Amino acid sequence: MRLTLLTLLFFFSWVVTSAQSSCACCTVQHGQFDFWLGEWNVSSPENKVLGQSSVTKMEKDCIVREEWSGASGVTGRSFNYYDVEESTWKQLWLDSGGSNLNLTGEFKDGSMVLQSGLKRGKKISWYYDRITWTKIDNNTVSQMWEILDANERRVSVAFHGVYRRKI
Repeated sequence: MRLTLLTLLFFFSWVVTSAQSSCACCTVQHGQFDFWLGEWNVSSPENKVLGQSSVTKMEKDCIVREEWSGASGVTGRSFNYYDVEESTWKQLWLDSGGSNLNLTGEFKDGSMVLQSGLKRGKKISWYYDRITWTKIDNNTVSQMWEILDANERRVSVAFHGVYRRKI
């Protein structure tokens, strides 16, 4: 009886411990975008104010969400997540101007690099959107949104924001 009681006690304590420590999105990959988390003032490289951003985790750390408020009045949100089945990062961006982006990519060489599929354009016939986030230091992140031609050569920079952590 005593052995049975000890066995049951061990089993249930193991089950409770396992349940408390299980976290579907607590992998190294899910933490690759954590450098972007925080409250930010965003400016151009020339220090022109572009807006403010709040980047948080939600859904038990499975989603990195940005809430953007631009100086021009445009607001937007992005939802970023690591797709375990495809081993890639994905972003859905939606804004108050009706724009949206669907990007896929990876954390590579210290930067998060996400890119759209090939899209039909107005100024150039076919293009890609590519956005790169790079941690400069603990309080600064660079975000570069490039427009690439069909051969993946840069045509222009749509946005270059320097995120400075609010203190």
